[in-house]
Parts: sequence; C-alpha cells; structure tokens
Amino acid sequence: MPSVKQVQVTFDCKDPERVARFWCEVLGYVVPPPPAGFATWDDFALAQPPEDRGAWFACVDPTGAGPRLYFQRVPEDRVVKNRVHLDVRVGTGLVGAERLAALEAECARLVALGAVHVRTLYADDKNESCIPMQDIEGNEFCLD
Repeated sequence: MPSVKQVQVTFDCKDPERVARFWCEVLGYVVPPPPAGFATWDDFALAQPPEDRGAWFACVDPTGAGPRLYFQRVPEDRVVKNRVHLDVRVGTGLVGAERLAALEAECARLVALGAVHVRTLYADDKNESCIPMQDIEGNEFCLD
C-alpha cells in the first residue's frame, strides 16, 4: 500500500476566494501563483466559462509544511455542525493565564477579520482553555 504524500483540506462554501483569503490571514498562508499560462488569477478567471468563475480558490503554507487549503463553491448552506474542524494551535506549550491570554489575543484579531467568537472554554482538571469560533461563513474551528 503506498503512503500518503500530501493532504489537502477542502472547505465547501459560498464564496471560495473570500473564505480562502480569510484563512490566509488566520494562518499566514498565501495564494499560490495562477495556473501555468496565466499572469494573474483574474486572467485565469476570464478564461473560464462564466458559470465556472469563482468556483474554487486555494491557499498554501509558504513554508510548504502545512496542508494546502482548497475552497469549493457549493449551492447549499451549511446546516449542521462540522464533522471535521481545524484547531489553530496558538497556545501550544502555554498553560494557565498565559495560554488564555494568547488565545484571547488571537480571538480578538480574528473577530476583527470577521470570525465569530462562539464561547471560551476555560481550563479544568482535564483540559486547558480553548476558544471555539466560526469563520466568515460559519465553519467551526478552535483556537487551541
């Protein structure tokens, strides 16, 4: 059995470019170069049939370490809880008040970008603090 070489995380959404650019800001990702033969993404879009324009967008980790994120347009709204979500690991190695302060600072930055703060889960005997959130189209993720 061959091993997996790469993983791509795919989001269903209404506005792929808008959601991709949001996640670029969250993660420090970048928009990759346009496909071969096109100077810009706008040039690529103009070469597509009108119904396919804006049907997808992607962003990548500039270091190459993280997975590619792919955003595809779908006609239906999200109606149930995500079965999979991203944990944005901003508190790794931190505990207690220091961890909570890092999570809250990142939460404030992301709310300014259009994210929604769902609630703050405070540390208890078993778990450290985390902050469940939603992106600009309601997809769930956690600051961890």
